[in-house]
Parts: sequence; structure tokens; C-alpha cells
Amino acid sequence: MALLDILVYPDPRLRERAEPVAEVDDAVRRLVDDMLETMYEARGIGLAATQVGDRRRVAVIDVSEERDEPLVLINPEILEATGEASGEEGCLSIPGYYDDVARATRVRYRALDRDAQPIEGEAEGTLAVCLQHEIDHLDGRLFIDYLSELKRKRVRKRMEKRERLSAAG
Repeated sequence: MALLDILVYPDPRLRERAEPVAEVDDAVRRLVDDMLETMYEARGIGLAATQVGDRRRVAVIDVSEERDEPLVLINPEILEATGEASGEEGCLSIPGYYDDVARATRVRYRALDRDAQPIEGEAEGTLAVCLQHEIDHLDGRLFIDYLSELKRKRVRKRMEKRERLSAAG
């Protein structure tokens, strides 16, 4: 396994739409393993392949307290979304920034697991939010897209300044 570099906003690759996985092979499973290792190392609860510069439609999530219940989602889709609530979100690709986003409170989803087996489930709470967040990434959307234009501009300036400072030092 290997740690992958997480892209940071405003990297344009974060806006690319992921392509469906045609076959779950060893290369896809290796990507899944590397993404899980990267997510755990970064102390995140979810990671989409687009965040590590890979355009395959793959996401990993683990919202468990012990960080030992990984959910692998290949070609995930939301089948139904109900309810709405606002909650604070953050993102490994927008480090240090958090804001309230309105999301569905309950979702029904479908995907393939690491072994290409179909999975379907319902999620509420943090898992429902995380599913929506990661699938948004695979569609080229970021959580800041749900914020006002003024807030998005502030985030962009903050991230560009951070990039300049890190390049200089």
C-alpha cells in the first residue's frame, strides 16, 4: 500500500467528473487500499478517487468510532434522498475550512464493493452526509459549491494564499 497525495482546492482536477469503473480488477483494489491508507493517515472519514488525481468512480468511507469499518464504493449512486438538515462539513481537499451545508438526512444508495459485489443500503446521519459529499466529488462538485459566491471567493483566496506560502517556504 502507498500513501497518495491529496489534491488541494483550487486544483482544477477536483472539478473533473469521474468515469465509471468497467471492471473491478487488481488495479482498482490497489487504488482502494491506497485510498483507505491515505484517508486514515489524513484522519478523514471519506475520500474520493478524484481527490487523489484518479478519474475512476471510486470512494472510501469510514465513519466508525474505531476506524475499522471501511465502506468501499465503486460506481456509487444515490437512489433516493429525503429530508434536509444543515451541518458543518469539512474536506481533506480544503484543509482547515469548515462551513454549514444543507444535505439530505437519509439516502438510499447502490454501488459495487471491493470484490465487485453489488451493495445497496440506507444511511442516515454522518454516513448519509459523507456519501453525498464523496459522490459530489466524483461528479466534480465540492461542498463549497453549496455556499454563497462571497464565501467561495474567500475560500479560494485563502487556499491560494496557503499555496503561495507553502511554495515559498
